[in-house]
Amino acid sequence: MSENARNIDTKIDDLNKLRDQAHKGGGQTRIDQQHGRGKLTARERLIAFMDEGTFQEIDSFVTHRTTDFGLSDRQFLGDAVVTGYGQVDGRQVFAFAQDFTVFGGSLSEVVGLKICKVMDLAGKTGCPIVGLNDSGGARIQEGASSLAAYGDIFSRNTLYSGVIPQISVILGPSAGGAVYSPAITDFIFMVKGIGQMYITGPDVVKAVTGEQVTHEELGGADPHSTKSGVAHFVSNSEADCLDDVRRLLGFLPSNNLSDPPQYDVDTIQSDPELRYIVPDEANRPYDIRTVINRIVDDSDFMEVQTDYAQNVVVGLARMNGSTVGIVGNQPAYLAGVLDIDASSKAARFVRFCDCFNIPLVTLVDVPGFMPGVDQEYGGIIRHGAKLIYAYAEATVPKITVILRKSYGGAYIVMSSKHLRSDINLAWPSAEIAVMGPDGAVNIIYRDEISKSDDPEATRRELVEDYQDRFTNPYTAANRGYLDDVIDPADTRIRVIDALNMLASKRETLPSKKHGNIPL
Repeated sequence: MSENARNIDTKIDDLNKLRDQAHKGGGQTRIDQQHGRGKLTARERLIAFMDEGTFQEIDSFVTHRTTDFGLSDRQFLGDAVVTGYGQVDGRQVFAFAQDFTVFGGSLSEVVGLKICKVMDLAGKTGCPIVGLNDSGGARIQEGASSLAAYGDIFSRNTLYSGVIPQISVILGPSAGGAVYSPAITDFIFMVKGIGQMYITGPDVVKAVTGEQVTHEELGGADPHSTKSGVAHFVSNSEADCLDDVRRLLGFLPSNNLSDPPQYDVDTIQSDPELRYIVPDEANRPYDIRTVINRIVDDSDFMEVQTDYAQNVVVGLARMNGSTVGIVGNQPAYLAGVLDIDASSKAARFVRFCDCFNIPLVTLVDVPGFMPGVDQEYGGIIRHGAKLIYAYAEATVPKITVILRKSYGGAYIVMSSKHLRSDINLAWPSAEIAVMGPDGAVNIIYRDEISKSDDPEATRRELVEDYQDRFTNPYTAANRGYLDDVIDPADTRIRVIDALNMLASKRETLPSKKHGNIPL
């Protein structure tokens, strides 16, 4: 072997030793501690997430630059984050995973630079970015530099919003400023028992307010999926969570200029069972998911925010092999009424779909907006306006099917013709009116009822007459507010036909910097 060959082999050996050192993160003891908490390491997570053998790491030899507080003697190759790219189901994805074994995953200046670099690469190449978060927050020893790093990340989250899908996965603590990057991204996944998000931890809460609360009670997956609405998906384990992220990516385009993956579908046929899902009685509930599962491909519906604002159901599915966004009122919860949380939930989802050219299918059965002092004081006017704004602004194909009730302002809000919906259909059971028959009769015929010898009998007769005349879809159809009244059995066929017709839709908004949505 020549001297040159020996020198090269020595350098390769040195490289491999350094790479092995980098892969050990904070050392075997800390890796064992991470495993002892039931958590994977940063690299293990990325390798498990990407298609086998595709993950390529970037910046594995970067080290922090701080000399204060004895940190000059505590340097780890790669610092507290692992970054890189790979493939998910054969499509390129960029990702970063905070490494809790190194300084508790805290954000330093160079950690921020690493994350920003991989975000910029995702933006340049038009690929999704996935962040696996497991961090104690800003690295205190670096002071303003760590805070500046957060700001640089937030800026990129904002600039790339609506350009590439951004997904956050909470696999450990995420506290203080660390929560705001996930909050700007499109979807947040949390794992029960290990993922927590909060602005201030339990100790600070107790000191300031006197409230005693655990980490899990304050910022765990349960409160954020049921009360705050911060979390969009919740999983029982890391493995399940990463599988769910992969599933979500399968519904999404890589960027705002590309289409989602297309799949072949064998048959598109009518479904007579749909005729009998909606009860005859106007006040009897049913599960809107039953309708959704019968009209989408293979009953494959990925619901978003399942346990939050359950009076509206939103999620992703495919129809004829193409991704669609589904929005449906839920009669099985609060009769499907729109309130503050439901309006905000639906509005955000509608805007996401519009960002990434995903057609919207809206299933309507709504008695109106939730009345009450709490709703009014909480800003139902402002929050309901978000949904109006989202639907009116959206330029993607919009198809609406009214199943039963569609009353008052809620009729307008739920992707009506008046908010530029493209195709509006109704089942024969649809009722489109300012309000329900009972309320309408009580107002319109107040004097007649009060003067009657038998007010209750008179009221019943008037209600029946009102129902016969107005609580049907044909008055709206006569005015062109509905494009057709259809046999429920044909819903899947008619929606897919409309989607095909609208595939080449092009619609632009007036030239402006941006609108002023009532946040």
